[in-house]
Amino acid sequence: MNNKKNILITGGAGNVASALANKLSENNDNFIVIVDNLSTGSLLKVPQKENVKFIKADANNYNDIVPIFGRYNFDYVFHYAAVVGVKRTLENPIMVLNDIEGIKNILSLSKNSGVKRVFYSSSSEVYGEPFEIPQNENTTPLNSRLPYAIVKNVGEAFFKSYFQEYGLEYTIFRFFNTYGPNQSEDFVVPRFIKAALKNEPITLYGDGLQTRSFCYVDDNTEACVKAMNSEKCVNDVLNVGSDIEMTILDLAKKVIEVTGSKSQIIHLPALEEGDMTRRCPDTSKMKNLLQRDLIGLEVGIKKLIDHYENRN
Repeated sequence: MNNKKNILITGGAGNVASALANKLSENNDNFIVIVDNLSTGSLLKVPQKENVKFIKADANNYNDIVPIFGRYNFDYVFHYAAVVGVKRTLENPIMVLNDIEGIKNILSLSKNSGVKRVFYSSSSEVYGEPFEIPQNENTTPLNSRLPYAIVKNVGEAFFKSYFQEYGLEYTIFRFFNTYGPNQSEDFVVPRFIKAALKNEPITLYGDGLQTRSFCYVDDNTEACVKAMNSEKCVNDVLNVGSDIEMTILDLAKKVIEVTGSKSQIIHLPALEEGDMTRRCPDTSKMKNLLQRDLIGLEVGIKKLIDHYENRN
């Protein structure tokens, strides 16, 4: 029996997608093609392995992506390419809306080339301001006003519609804050840890009482790979995150405590928009897939500290 799988990952030079590529490449039967335009991704994040191929291309440009589908018969496609980061998405709304083109390109090419299932990196942003905690996959309030959240909602609708119309199977991942070694300093956990290691001030927006939950990247990638290899999440939505809710202020204090830092906490003016007050997923489906406990925040912070210290 042929277990070989050809897998496409768009945006594969980014934080979560490069970690997914690394996880998938552990199985020699998987051949992974990474496509990224390197607008925010980095070649340094792409796994240097025999069964990983990198192609610089833009998923939002149909002519860029067509020949790649023509050359490789993909079994599975993970569409992770997107403009990310609150500040970047607020400053570049048209660039964010242009990601809808990439969604359409990937779906139409997948439908026409026999792809078995497509996976979409959606976001906790689709929940907008939550009216229930924890946030459950069955509730999708459309009260998200920002282009980034709207595009993720539109993307989900496209994936569901392609299944309804053409039978192209999908799994939608709603990612909550995921942190790990490959994450850029645009994001809160690496920024706090790097500041703490240098005893520099840690800056927060507003009072720091907005809550998030923080998922270590290994939990994220293992859940996504298990979703690919399982029938549990076919044509379904899966929250991928941690269910332990904490304030950004408490995160800063935790980082200072674990690093033994002398950093001071400094409060900046609150962001005008885009900073939701609460975020916390219902992770019962994810835990059912993993069949284990999630990696705790303190353990995750220590893994990152080791990574930064070994790199220098």
